[in-house]
Amino acid sequence: MLEYGGTTSPNQAPDQPRDTARAVKRGLLGRCPNCGEGKLFRAYLKPVDACAVCGEEMFHHRADDFPPYLAIFIVGHIVVAGFMATDTWLVLESWQHLMIWIPITIILSLALLPPLKGGVIGLQWALRMHGFGGESDESLLAEPAHEDAR
Repeated sequence: MLEYGGTTSPNQAPDQPRDTARAVKRGLLGRCPNCGEGKLFRAYLKPVDACAVCGEEMFHHRADDFPPYLAIFIVGHIVVAGFMATDTWLVLESWQHLMIWIPITIILSLALLPPLKGGVIGLQWALRMHGFGGESDESLLAEPAHEDAR
């Protein structure tokens, strides 16, 4: 049955909990968080609109700023630790450190972004966020607020 936020397979009830760890792992591997078979990305950081195998829609994800934040956090810790260790063991000039650590920073950042974005998309799918649960965020925002009468 096709719904606004994706598909529901016949053997999975719409309100059945989804395995978060498995969905994140599939996303990290660049696979569809629903079936684990289809590709998640059609280009470097561009997700497919829908899985070619199971038909799960991916176009409504909102993995915008969190994957780069995670990449900066991880790469920063690796590079700073590596810089400090190298500086402790070797006596290098500043330009030599730059020649080592700038390429490592760029390569690590570019290598980590797709898996991290896939993991965030998998997390959003597992938690039914941003349309992955069958209803749009706009419908949730449009509900009238209930005020307590005094």
